[in-house]
Amino acid sequence: MRVVALHEDVLVGRSAYWQTNCTIVHRGDETFVVDSPPLPEELEALGGVLEHVGWSCSGLLATHADWDHLLGRLAFPGLALGCCETSSARLAAEPGAAARELRKFDEQNYVERPAPLSLGQVQALPVPGVLEIGDQELELYPTGGHTADGMAIFVPWAEVLICGDYLSPVEIPMLSGGGSRSAYRATLERLRELVERSEHVIPGHGAVLDRTRALAILAEDLNYLETLELPLARRDGEQQRIHAANLLKVEAEPGS
Repeated sequence: MRVVALHEDVLVGRSAYWQTNCTIVHRGDETFVVDSPPLPEELEALGGVLEHVGWSCSGLLATHADWDHLLGRLAFPGLALGCCETSSARLAAEPGAAARELRKFDEQNYVERPAPLSLGQVQALPVPGVLEIGDQELELYPTGGHTADGMAIFVPWAEVLICGDYLSPVEIPMLSGGGSRSAYRATLERLRELVERSEHVIPGHGAVLDRTRALAILAEDLNYLETLELPLARRDGEQQRIHAANLLKVEAEPGS
């Protein structure tokens, strides 16, 4: 996992697997770890990263309830996990689902872990809303479309947007369970204003983006959702697989 500083208060680590991003936000005496890398050695390294910069983790945040964004508890098992109310409701409605998905991933990739995933205490955060951190606040915004749940986190003093599984340079819009084209489009339009306020945009998967590149991907993704034609730079075999699944999802939508 490669870790870079975007601001004196914001670090981001990109996993070797799926290019999954994990963001560390610090202010005053408080530090939040947002989302998570999937590999055990990367999760284990998070504590060392925090120790190196002299920060102590106060809590965990997840942009949405997909299993690969919930693994911070494996690195910091004593801390509560915060997520938006829709993600909290999804986790309550799907008890054990994240642990089962992680176990499936580990079996497929021959990954061994020292302990199974236990989500423990989940704190539901009102979204839209704010979350205090030190003398500042994180701004929380709803993001549906990829799934039915989710939130983006804007770090205003650092001009950093953590948007979850949106605006990825390596992955087309993915309509997973509960997701829809209409909700996805609404989220992208909502994110546009936040991107325009941002110096850095952190997608769930892929390299950190500057404002110009993020706006370009936003336009590409809106066009994909309208035309269902793959963007030129995202046409590999995996994107074609996602695209095929999206088409089945769209065909099943009312009025299609």
